[in-house]
Amino acid sequence: MPLHKYPPRIWEMLKMKQGIYARLPQHYLRSLQETRPPTAVHWKPLGVKYRLNPETKVRERVQDVPIPIYYPPESQRGLWGGEGWVSGFKYANNDKLSNRLKKCWKPQLFVRELYSEILDQKFKITVTARTLDVIDAAYGFDFYILKTPKEDLNSKLGMDLKRAMLLRLARRNTELHPDDPARREMIYNKYKEFEIPEEEAEWVGLSLEEAVEKQRLLEHKEPTPNFITCVDKLLNELAVQKLSEPQVVEK
Repeated sequence: MPLHKYPPRIWEMLKMKQGIYARLPQHYLRSLQETRPPTAVHWKPLGVKYRLNPETKVRERVQDVPIPIYYPPESQRGLWGGEGWVSGFKYANNDKLSNRLKKCWKPQLFVRELYSEILDQKFKITVTARTLDVIDAAYGFDFYILKTPKEDLNSKLGMDLKRAMLLRLARRNTELHPDDPARREMIYNKYKEFEIPEEEAEWVGLSLEEAVEKQRLLEHKEPTPNFITCVDKLLNELAVQKLSEPQVVEK
């Protein structure tokens, strides 16, 4: 499909309907389309379209305008709990008669050791204070990773951990505490509500480039070496020749 015949704004949509993109699993394509706005972290939405002015008592229309947030690349290697960099202005010496100065507010970062029951491993991860609060509210690190949508995790590390946890649950008989059946059953019963088929768990959290490369490797078939074909042909000929030879019966 020649893209130059169509407006550039729909090129991405057309690209997903042809070639290897169209052969990606349907559940993965749905995950790309099913998106929602992330939970507000740096601002508080009003949640209503109209409200009364406290002074004039007149019904006024209001809008929830999100604050622009910049997520640096290092946020993808940690768990920032939806926090990012907020740019704005401040007055020098808190004097509103002075000039405004540019300022960037950044979250305070900590390195904490977090333990995963499913993966049975400790991870040193860069987190924010909000991340620790949300983990406590979710009753554990594993619950936080499995419950939180990708828009709120907003972390490549978080999605990689989610994929690893889902794969471990799907392969519980071989990978989930294989040496301790009692602990395996306890952990599986605790998190079994998040279990999905293994063929779907393998695609969770993959970027579009990673998914395309995975699909390419699945479709790629190595050619059979010529010597293997020749050996198989020779063995078949010898077997046919042996069966066609007359049997000698010894007296």
